Amino acid sequence: MKFKDYYEVFGVERTATQDEIKRAYRKLARKYHPDVSKEPDAEARFKEVGEAYEVLKDPEKRAAYDQMGSQWKSGQDFEPPPNWNSGFEFSDRDFDTGGGGDHSDFFEALFGRRTGGAGAHRARGHAQGRDHHAKIEIELLDAYRGAQRSITLRVPMIDAKGTVTLEERRLDVTVPKGVREGQHLRLAGQGAPGFGEGPAGDLYLEIAFRPDGQFRVEGRDVYMDLPLAPWEAALGAAVTATTPDGPVQLTVPPGSAAGRKLRLKGKGIPGVPPGDLYAVLSIVLPLADTEARREAFRAFAKAFDFNPRSNPGGKPS
Repeated sequence: MKFKDYYEVFGVERTATQDEIKRAYRKLARKYHPDVSKEPDAEARFKEVGEAYEVLKDPEKRAAYDQMGSQWKSGQDFEPPPNWNSGFEFSDRDFDTGGGGDHSDFFEALFGRRTGGAGAHRARGHAQGRDHHAKIEIELLDAYRGAQRSITLRVPMIDAKGTVTLEERRLDVTVPKGVREGQHLRLAGQGAPGFGEGPAGDLYLEIAFRPDGQFRVEGRDVYMDLPLAPWEAALGAAVTATTPDGPVQLTVPPGSAAGRKLRLKGKGIPGVPPGDLYAVLSIVLPLADTEARREAFRAFAKAFDFNPRSNPGGKPS
């Protein structure tokens, strides 16, 4: 997938005001409208212009796109960074304007095709405020123990000059023990203000775990790599492993191969039932960085009649 520079599509600077973007869109939409344009690629360009406008006309999507997009150039190979839109507060609105397949893979990789609610709820001349949504990152340990966290959300706004700016607001959040990635926490009354005597909307926080090189999460199950010395894997060993909830003692059976999973039942993310923790074995060779250690490897090689390539895909013999 290639990165799309929506500003380049319009031929405007990243500092362009909303009015400048609107004028650029209208000009290009007239130029490439399939009903009137003689350009050979009019339909494709018209869709491209419409998609760019869908992002840049919306202060919320534009602010999130700007935060991420400043690191990329048009045409570069691209994959969205994990939780790229974390910390941005969005209104509850429909991101899919009904175009279906008209949106590129790039657009859907960033904004998806989610459908918001009905917005403000009218009753007796008053209106309930819109619900808002935001994704927040927490530590995996917070899911094990629960936590009180102070978070900062960035709220896109348009200033008097028509430029998109970011305002920040801080909230104190209770992270419940056992929360899962993708779960939503509801903060009543923390969405947009109501109209008249209508109540404020709610704020829904989507939970994401901060990237961790040591642990991987699937549902409530947690996976970790457990490095072993060759003799520990071959002979078996009792080792101490660091888990999200503290150190545990693990028994490695003799003859364990790389990739084997040792299951610690109920040691994953708490819940009913709790998840499991899996230690995935890997074998790490010591460095042969001295003559004495190289000689030890030579003696090891002589002690075994072993060719790891003699039985591809099979077990060592």
